[in-house]
Amino acid sequence: MEKSSLDADCCALNMVLVEEKKGHLIPNGNAHQGVNGTLNGGPISAVTGTISAAEKKQGFPERETWTRQMDFIMSCVGFAVGLGNVWRFPYLCYKNGGGVFLIPYVLFIFLGGIPIFFLEIALGQFMKAGSINVWNIAPLFKGLGYASMVIVFFCNTYYIMVLAWGFYYFIKSFNSTLPWSTCDNPWNTENCIETFRHDDCQNGTIGNSTFGNLTCEELANGRSPIIEFWENKVLNISDGLDEPGVINWELMLCLMAVWVMVYFCVWKGVKSTGKIVYVTATFPYVVLIILLVRGVTLPGAYDGIMYYVKPDWSKLGEAQVWIDAGTQIFFSYAIGLGALTALGSYNRFNNDCYKDAFVLAFINSGTSFFSGFVVFSILGFMASEQGVDISKVAESGPGLAFIAYPKAVSMMPVAPVWAALFFIMLLLLGLDSQFVGVEGFVTGILDLFPGKYYMRYQREIAVAICCLLCFIIDLSMVTQGGMYVFQLFDYYSASGMTLLWQAFWECVVVAWVYGADRFMDDIARMIGYRPFPWIKWCWSFITPCVCMGIFLFHLLNYKPLTYNNVYVYPWWGEVIGWCLALSSMLCIPVSLVYKLAGAKGTFRERWEYLTKPVWGAHHLEYMAPDTDIKSLASLSPGTEENKIL
Repeated sequence: MEKSSLDADCCALNMVLVEEKKGHLIPNGNAHQGVNGTLNGGPISAVTGTISAAEKKQGFPERETWTRQMDFIMSCVGFAVGLGNVWRFPYLCYKNGGGVFLIPYVLFIFLGGIPIFFLEIALGQFMKAGSINVWNIAPLFKGLGYASMVIVFFCNTYYIMVLAWGFYYFIKSFNSTLPWSTCDNPWNTENCIETFRHDDCQNGTIGNSTFGNLTCEELANGRSPIIEFWENKVLNISDGLDEPGVINWELMLCLMAVWVMVYFCVWKGVKSTGKIVYVTATFPYVVLIILLVRGVTLPGAYDGIMYYVKPDWSKLGEAQVWIDAGTQIFFSYAIGLGALTALGSYNRFNNDCYKDAFVLAFINSGTSFFSGFVVFSILGFMASEQGVDISKVAESGPGLAFIAYPKAVSMMPVAPVWAALFFIMLLLLGLDSQFVGVEGFVTGILDLFPGKYYMRYQREIAVAICCLLCFIIDLSMVTQGGMYVFQLFDYYSASGMTLLWQAFWECVVVAWVYGADRFMDDIARMIGYRPFPWIKWCWSFITPCVCMGIFLFHLLNYKPLTYNNVYVYPWWGEVIGWCLALSSMLCIPVSLVYKLAGAKGTFRERWEYLTKPVWGAHHLEYMAPDTDIKSLASLSPGTEENKIL
């Protein structure tokens, strides 16, 4: 396109968009016209800025926006506030010095959590695109989008297993006697002991029960019914990864039911998702409050809470404490998955995403801290009932959700009620994280198809294919060897290393390739003011150093995966794990090399061309007429330029 034509079109569109501000044209400002006045997938008038009747007849959809801004807030809360806030943070806080852990934790919130959380939301809002096309801001680094899609796909695949287990426990909670509270079930072994208090053990006698010539030490090594329910009934676990065994059909039906729930939460897009999260994101807080009120009234609760918050100042000198704090931030803020970018892309262009980032960070971290009181009040009660130190019962991850907490509620009066409440909370906490993750993945996929390829029900079909594909992979996790497969995905595919690697490159690309000051100006055009300079300093220097520092620590201190600290994975299992990790991490350098190799000219010319942003129509209002830009509409799917991008 000649410069004179570009000038005319830009000026015309700028005047149109000024009129739009008065409320006359282009609802929501979401039509994606190029500088030549064409819509991405259909023609648009550069004079009137309105979509033609012919285009309307073709049925090209505009990008959806949230019905109200609270829909976006609740969706982010539902996605970022998940199971890790309840089962990981409290244990890390207890293990790393109690209240002292909050010092490095809060520090990393401001040095890493908020800056990248804000960056991902702002990028999505500014570019009006999902996790792949958002990197049109620097097309050479579109590998970042592919990497995030790989990570979130893996997360969607294995994370839902926790929901299937939770749903299974929820159903079993409606029995008059909790099946994990007794030793008279078909799956129990002769080593099962329902209740053991070391203080009550004398000559092999506990209460009115006798155990022959067994010593207290031998009795203490007996297996709890909750452990046998978990390993022998729910998992029916085999001896290793090389023994997959048969499918647990009850668990498979629970998995299918949860995937059906996820499908109907996502299939209609943000209009339906934004309504569902009002239930899935808020009800867990109601349950947490109920459980806290119940927990603090139990004997031993005070001791449990003191274990949680009592400061141990000596821990501040340990490197592992700081690493745990930084890693937890990246996990709990759901950074690097691309879903936050997708959620931000449905915002109004002038939404104050800077304020939203702080509100969401406060809710996320506040939930983590609050959950600790709920968890440790119950664990304190359980330790008191068993006559052991709380360190013997404190666990994190699935061990807390499916062993420690169920065992604690089985000791309460009306145990099935408390069990059902806990597992419905667990299910809802994970459900919104799951369906928003699927939303982020589907958004990224659909954004790859221009409007001209739009077909009716394409979202419903895409969501169905995604759910079905993940379900098929999940079948390997409902076998007798499924737990070993689950741990492979959990330990490698969405590990701290992959998320830190992704976050590092996001900061580098925005701050040093596109330009931190330039993006700060873009944000100011969206929200009406420039964020505090500290954000720019974090993007440019502090956050990349934090990410790379923790990444290298994880790499240098890598330990082979084990199950229960006993079973060591075979060498080929580790190879599979590293393939899962590298499948996302290598997307960035491989894509970069491929694009540079496919472009023409000197290295400098290739770099300049491939790092030049590709704009959408909503950006034209803020561009000077002489801006040298490339338009999405100027690149047809078959051109050499588009292949390079």
